[in-house]
Amino acid sequence: MKKPSMISVLLFLTGLLCIVALFFFNKSTLDRITTTEQEVDAISEQITAKHDEIKQAVNKYTSAIDTVQSNIDHMKQKQQTVSQKKTKEKAEVEEETTSKPSVFSQNNTSSSSGTSVFSSGSEGNGHIIGIDPGHQSESVDMSALEPNGPGSSEMKAKCSTGTQGSYSGVPEYQLNLEVSLQLRDELEQRGYQVVMTRTDNETAISNMERAQYVAAEGAEIYVRIHANGDDSHTASGALSMSPSQNNPYIPQLFDESNRLSQCIIDSYCAATGFQNLGVQYYDNMTGINWSTVPVTILEMGFMTNQNDDLKLNDAEFQKTMVQGIANGIDNYFGIN
Repeated sequence: MKKPSMISVLLFLTGLLCIVALFFFNKSTLDRITTTEQEVDAISEQITAKHDEIKQAVNKYTSAIDTVQSNIDHMKQKQQTVSQKKTKEKAEVEEETTSKPSVFSQNNTSSSSGTSVFSSGSEGNGHIIGIDPGHQSESVDMSALEPNGPGSSEMKAKCSTGTQGSYSGVPEYQLNLEVSLQLRDELEQRGYQVVMTRTDNETAISNMERAQYVAAEGAEIYVRIHANGDDSHTASGALSMSPSQNNPYIPQLFDESNRLSQCIIDSYCAATGFQNLGVQYYDNMTGINWSTVPVTILEMGFMTNQNDDLKLNDAEFQKTMVQGIANGIDNYFGIN
């Protein structure tokens, strides 16, 4: 047998090495490809997961936007409903106002809207009394401002609703009107003429206008009926308010206003048995500062005190209260 040549052996070995190298190269490449595919799959899964998260976030955001828009639409609808209701109520009030005599009507002489006529069988004593049931219902918007006094730069709300009975639940404006109407009737029986600033709880008349109105109607004195309130439930008793002698608007009315205040508070407390807290002086009351006749505010009692509140709203006791106020007016004019 012929012995292979060296070249043949070398070629054989070279070929064999190439085959082996090619085998390992292919295996390594295959492993890398496999690994890369796995990495791509992992990344694809992460991308899919992120996509799902983004989709969920978008859905939540969209849902939130829809909710907000729904709330906005609801609020708009609610505001529209309230606006329509207010417009309707305003129209009803205007209709009612136009259908009943105004407190400013110059031709009206009925006791329900201005200067009263005398009760049947009574004789006039020649005196005209202005009675103001303080405050008015919250159904009338009187939040607009007016000067605190003639020429004043200080502005105050035209009127307010006042306090409320902590035990009776009765609003002050209602109590003031009930007592004032009874006082009107009692004064008429005694021969007085009476000018009422309001005879219902919806009349839109400011504190300044009230003072101007009673004076324009010829009232000689101006008696404002109110009730008190305090943070403490222990505060009780009655007091009257007068402008001070240093009032920047009506100092000339101090003497007679003080005397009127003293007459009424003394007679009122003597009749009712309420603690007499005396005459107190205030120069920041619009209804006082705009008065051109002697003026007083009677604070009939504290609606935040159980005893005062329940008595003030007792129908029988109100008759006693009215007698006391009327007696004070008699005393002021020297009528016994």
